This record gives sequence, C-alpha cells and structure tokens, in this order.
Amino acid sequence: MAEHDVKFRIPWRDLGNSDVVFSVRLDGELLGQLKISKGAVVWAPGKKKKAFRMTWERFDAAMRKGTRGEF
Repeated sequence: MAEHDVKFRIPWRDLGNSDVVFSVRLDGELLGQLKISKGAVVWAPGKKKKAFRMTWERFDAAMRKGTRGEF
C-alpha cells in the first residue's frame, strides 16, 4: 500500500505575502507542493516545471462538482 507523507510550514502571522506550503510525498518521492495564498491555490507537481493555479472561487466550484468535474 502506498504511503503518503505530508509536511507543511505555516508562518506565525496573518497570511500576507508568505504562502502556506504543503510538501506531499508518495513512498518517499516528492509528489508535489500545494501552495495556499490569499488569492489562489497552486499545485506544483514534483518533477514538472509548470504549476497549476486556481482562484478560491474556481477551487470552490471544482470541489463542489466532485471528482467527476474538470478543473
């Protein structure tokens, strides 16, 4: 069974210019990083150069659709 390891760092203040970053590993290998800011949610896959950005409104709509919907 695959083992996920999620680590994060949170600033000790109101979220300003610093994002909250979650590093996600699958069986020890970096799966990607989830960056959360005031304006968006960004997923940066581990070995890819392109990150995927969604505004909070678009993220909310995608999550309400469930896993069947496209982002």
